[in-house]
Amino acid sequence: MIERIFACLSKKLYTYRSMKRSLLTLLLVAAAIAPGFSQTHKFQSVFMFSFTRYVQWPDAYNQGDFEIMVLGDSPILDELKTMSQTKKVSGDRSIKVTKIGAISEIKKCNILYIPASKSSQIENILAKVSNQSILIVTEEAGLGAKGSNINFIVKDGKLAFELNQASIAKQNLKISNELSRLAIMI
Repeated sequence: MIERIFACLSKKLYTYRSMKRSLLTLLLVAAAIAPGFSQTHKFQSVFMFSFTRYVQWPDAYNQGDFEIMVLGDSPILDELKTMSQTKKVSGDRSIKVTKIGAISEIKKCNILYIPASKSSQIENILAKVSNQSILIVTEEAGLGAKGSNINFIVKDGKLAFELNQASIAKQNLKISNELSRLAIMI
């Protein structure tokens, strides 16, 4: 189809109708490809907000702003910041989204999001977090089994998530039955 468009353009054998049809086809192809990237992170941010209702943190983590840290660059950062402007946790807690550049910058927070580009550092991240009550959320196949608390995956063309019960217990977090039923348990 694309070759046909360029052939028409190079020979100047196009009409308004053929150009309109070709442009519409290109836009539909681009629209079909683009959501895979941006929509995934939009859905992940919605899931993460939902996690705030179904995960129970110890009392020391229930004071002040609800903090989400994102390690490195990720399209989810913008989605989370947009969400944080309109949503609250537990009715009154503001959501603070912080981008950090290095593992050494990890500090007390509620959720730590590790994008696929940083997944090779999972062992060092887990060592840094240790047994702090930080929900570690990843998006790379296999990271749920390696110790991530919640790992986003695509299953049958749909976004799903794995839940690692042992790592959740290690972080001293409690997960509701509703969340467990929706997850792929590890």
